[in-house]
Amino acid sequence: MTYIRHIEHENIVHRCFRCGYCKFPDDYSDFNCPSYKAFGWDTFSPGGRMWLTRAWLAGEIETSPRFAEIMFSCVTCDNCKTQCVFPKFKDFLTDIFQETRAELVSEGRIPPGVRDYLKAVAASGNPYKLPQDQRGAWAKGTGLKPYTSQEYLFFAGCVGSYDEVGQKMAQSVGRLLVDAGLDVGILGNEETCDGNDVRTLGEMGLFAELALANLEKFKAKGVKNIITLDPHALNTFKKDYPALGGKFKVLHYTEVVAELIKKKKIKLKPWPVKITYHDPCYLGRHQQIYQAPRDILNAIPKAELIEMSRSGLNAFCCGGGGGNFFTDILGTAPDSASRVRVREAMETGAGIIAVACPNCAKMLTDAVKMENLEDKLEVLGIAEILEKAKK
Repeated sequence: MTYIRHIEHENIVHRCFRCGYCKFPDDYSDFNCPSYKAFGWDTFSPGGRMWLTRAWLAGEIETSPRFAEIMFSCVTCDNCKTQCVFPKFKDFLTDIFQETRAELVSEGRIPPGVRDYLKAVAASGNPYKLPQDQRGAWAKGTGLKPYTSQEYLFFAGCVGSYDEVGQKMAQSVGRLLVDAGLDVGILGNEETCDGNDVRTLGEMGLFAELALANLEKFKAKGVKNIITLDPHALNTFKKDYPALGGKFKVLHYTEVVAELIKKKKIKLKPWPVKITYHDPCYLGRHQQIYQAPRDILNAIPKAELIEMSRSGLNAFCCGGGGGNFFTDILGTAPDSASRVRVREAMETGAGIIAVACPNCAKMLTDAVKMENLEDKLEVLGIAEILEKAKK
């Protein structure tokens, strides 16, 4: 084992699986774990994965396709860390799962979906295997200009650049920032993958390669302030890049838009609509940004924001984190996270699910279709909602 060597981490593994507090109540009725919800076996819960990890470290079980599937089923939503009652080691819980994945990557013993994702990013610079010269095509007609020395760089990310749902989100944010008079530019075809999901899947060498390439580009262009579309990019830019020399201010677009509304740069008309907001794990639990999206939605006159039964710190994941957006290990069965989340949204009586992450937008849009709720629920990015409410 080359990654799980830290004695404190080994101690956490031993103590964690003997606790199980994160899965209370005892009947698992409100267990906020997407992989457990999808498969229904304790081995897919945080404590179950810890049991397996300890047995694996002790040589009691061997690496197998089943073991790898269980380890890569974690969507890194951070709920187990939130629920953990041991402050001395709760922050290391998801690190242990990532270290296990990194070891599996080094052994070449990974699920086919993970392998294909990593190969695509390594070969094409994006998981869609699409040409680099198409990366900036989404920005046509938004008014966004190539980054030269503007105050802000808007970073769209892979999903915002190539996925149809993500592109719509990126376009709406871009138009909103330009119309508000913000001094902002984009890298367009020069942009490269941020690497957050590559890192969470354990390919540390590829992550370092992507991060260093981005840092070299940012420094060469004099980038000081970055606005991200994707909370995943926000997370890695703020948490991982500083250790590699990244020194810049990073904001999620909802933070910027909330300030623009406060400064009267964006004026809104009354719109009597019921909206429920889905907290992205990488914006909420990972980055503790809960209020800015809600401030934006509450600023729309006559709009009603209705919270889901699980929201904020306790929000249920869409199932797209930890690379599952691309690897699809959780699948799309009725108990998959995205479909569960759509049913929770439906219970609020809202007609719109507001999202602040392109991964969530795609996951929930597909889930609405699978639940046959297209005539009752619409998934829209927060900037898309504002465009409908602008004067």
